[in-house]
Amino acid sequence: MTTTDADPSTTDAPGFSETVPCEPESARRARLLVCAALDTWDIGELAESGALIVSELISNAVSHTRCRVIRVVVQRETAEVIRIGVADKGRGTPEPGWPDDRSEGGRGLLLVQSLSWRWGYDLHHRGKLVWAELRL
Repeated sequence: MTTTDADPSTTDAPGFSETVPCEPESARRARLLVCAALDTWDIGELAESGALIVSELISNAVSHTRCRVIRVVVQRETAEVIRIGVADKGRGTPEPGWPDDRSEGGRGLLLVQSLSWRWGYDLHHRGKLVWAELRL
């Protein structure tokens, strides 16, 4: 998909994407991108879930890869399905954690799973895209 930063694309699946530094502070910028996309498509009611999902995906990319930059993608797959993804150069496959009550981390993908209709990842020759879908 070819898009410009924060502009709707002209591909079959309209979308927004932006490359951000692989650092925790990028979660804020990613949340703004998700909210802008959802507002543009007149489905701002999904903004809270979308913002939480992208924050967790950014956090996982920062914590589990040695990347310099990551790509945030928000696509309208169909009239009812929105896909939020984070692409990085890591090859590790994401797995939900099973933390105990005392653990400080390990709940990110469990949260993504509970907020989304479905989630997954696509491996590519240069890394992976971890995505979650929201359904209207």
